[in-house]
Amino acid sequence: MIYTVTLNPSLDYMVRVADLKIGAVNRADGEMLRAGGKGINVSIMLKNLGIESTALGFVGGFTGEEICRQLEKQGIRTDFTEIPGGVSRINVKLRAGRETEINGGGPEISTETPEAEINGGGPEVSEEIRETEINGRGPGISVDSRERLFEKLARMDSGDILVLAGSIPSSLPDTLYRDILNHVAKKDVKVAVDASGKSLLCAVEGHPFLIKPNQHELGEIFGAAVEDRESGVRYARKLQKMGAENVLVSLAEQGAFLLTAAGDVFACGAPDGRLVNSVGAGDSMVAGFLAGYLERGDYPYALKMGVCAGSASAFCEGFAGREQVRAIMERHPDPTGRITSASTIRGCDSWI
Repeated sequence: MIYTVTLNPSLDYMVRVADLKIGAVNRADGEMLRAGGKGINVSIMLKNLGIESTALGFVGGFTGEEICRQLEKQGIRTDFTEIPGGVSRINVKLRAGRETEINGGGPEISTETPEAEINGGGPEVSEEIRETEINGRGPGISVDSRERLFEKLARMDSGDILVLAGSIPSSLPDTLYRDILNHVAKKDVKVAVDASGKSLLCAVEGHPFLIKPNQHELGEIFGAAVEDRESGVRYARKLQKMGAENVLVSLAEQGAFLLTAAGDVFACGAPDGRLVNSVGAGDSMVAGFLAGYLERGDYPYALKMGVCAGSASAFCEGFAGREQVRAIMERHPDPTGRITSASTIRGCDSWI
């Protein structure tokens, strides 16, 4: 069984406006309400790929009830820890003429990638449609609630997979992912961590099976720019020396690479397609990688499925289905031989 942990889930209210006018009444062209959070996204994508999982984490109030209802409607098992008196957050995602991100601690605004045609060698901008996110803070989580989550994790069985994804709320310590890794260390459980900053640095001390930073998160950790695969591999090896077994790094339009526990490096270029929705693409990559690994136990195949799953979700609204992922995999190159230059990224290659 795969278990996903989302410490601060949300209800995502997604609104599309053709021409946003600040300070005026705007009419939505379309809207959607869905359960959100990185671990939840992994569970949704796993379900689309035909793999069962159980979603764990913390929920509260009427929004928490709706998160559970939506997931259960999709056939996803839930075993959330309810927070007495707390209310799960609501995030607003507004698609309009510019894409920015506004976080609850700020606002702090950063420009993201525009809608583009992805050809593997860099984006070609075709339309200036961007997304603005306003993320709620979420409820405080007590020590008692945290202990109840740990009790659920203690019931995991040998051979299970645990996914820890997303930021850690301010009411919990930055060491929480490492604490969870230590908590399940005596079990034969593979743990995947998709986090950033101090949370990720603490987590690698617990020797996770897999970590998945993107190139920007990798660069932020070491105070350096990661602009290509060569520099990415160099810093990925540092994280491996700190304790991570396998390091999967996403490189946006350059695809991704995997540094394995054995020290091998496999690289996979980005499939061709039109970027429609960037939300959840990284989470889809994690789900696809785990699905591929469970299917064959083969790292190059897992990397390819991860990259194709992430791209398939980026090329559609919401999360891609299994047939969409398979269609991209069929036309995307299979792993080839060794390469010695970081410039070859079109297929999946062994690079040692």
